[in-house]
Amino acid sequence: MNDRNALARGMAEAYMDGAVSVPYALLRTYRALRLSDTDVMLVLQLIAFRQLEQNDFPTIEQLQERLGCSPSTVGQAVQKLLKLGFVTIDEQFDPTTGIQSEKYNLTGLFRTIGELLAEGELPIRAGRTDTGYATVSAEDSAVTNLPRSLFAQFEQEFGRPLTPMEYETITSWLDQDQYADELIKFALKEAVFAGKLHFRYIDRILLDWSRNRVTNVDEARLHAQKFRTGR
Repeated sequence: MNDRNALARGMAEAYMDGAVSVPYALLRTYRALRLSDTDVMLVLQLIAFRQLEQNDFPTIEQLQERLGCSPSTVGQAVQKLLKLGFVTIDEQFDPTTGIQSEKYNLTGLFRTIGELLAEGELPIRAGRTDTGYATVSAEDSAVTNLPRSLFAQFEQEFGRPLTPMEYETITSWLDQDQYADELIKFALKEAVFAGKLHFRYIDRILLDWSRNRVTNVDEARLHAQKFRTGR
């Protein structure tokens, strides 16, 4: 009887600790969206941080602790959601305190879910295989197989996991600015060589190369040599 009472008290305390509202539509559609279990658990943790802890921008380390996986795995999941447009990172400014901060925005994900449900069919049935899971196209596979070596090289040089904002910066270089993977890696090496290992300096290097129509590593190396010699 004492064991039952102890169990009952423990369960009561656990429930009183708080509950997270999990959107049923997310559970219903995430396979159709080609999201993995890790991706969805990350989304749920972001919701939990916001609802129960008033934390709109948990760190990679905080997410890693909750998910029980490596920082690089968490970073890759965050980067995937950013690349798909399901999650964005918004900057906010408090005019009273003068403090600028960031927060995760899940509007893109739930807008996409809404569009799927508005089609009038259960999206979970679309593209199903005999195992009951959604099939993955070559395009979707390319999304999940992102340039991991690029992010890993940045983490190696910085000696720490990248922040979500840094993941978003690299993604922007690739997708919006259309910088080549190898060119970004070479810009990172140039920053290491100059002893200025921060993203703003790397961004200035890439912008300078773009203005001078540098499109590959050989041209970048020649441009850097001319810059150092003052020619």
